[in-house]
Amino acid sequence: MPSFKGTYEHSIDSKGRVSLPAKVRKYLNPAYPDNFTILRGIQRCLYLYPEDRWMAVEEKLAKISNLKVDGANVIRRFLRNAEDISLDNQHRLALPSSLSEWAGISQKVTIIGVGDRLELWSEDELQKVDDEMNDDEYAKLFEQVMGDVPL
Repeated sequence: MPSFKGTYEHSIDSKGRVSLPAKVRKYLNPAYPDNFTILRGIQRCLYLYPEDRWMAVEEKLAKISNLKVDGANVIRRFLRNAEDISLDNQHRLALPSSLSEWAGISQKVTIIGVGDRLELWSEDELQKVDDEMNDDEYAKLFEQVMGDVPL
């Protein structure tokens, strides 16, 4: 299945809804076009998983032992704020207000495709993350992370 990629800027309407870009929708599995799971990201952004890709995440989570403190903590922290949401007839997602507030998303959102999921960022939080790493630091990190992965 093709992966999500690219960056999209969108407004949030007065009811907390954002339109899912057509370029993103074309990568959705036709068997699961409308349902998503949204949750807090590792950084101050939101992760948005289409239903089929969320099922793969749940399979991975099921392999973590929740009988060990570290495993239980990771599972709890990752899932405690997760919510299932669906596209409406106009291809909009109603973002849960508690999650939007946590991520600092209010009037605008930056949607970034990162492979199996989308990340939703406030402009300010994304700028902070971008400012933390210059091009040279990114090149070193890329080499460290991807150095042994054939492209």
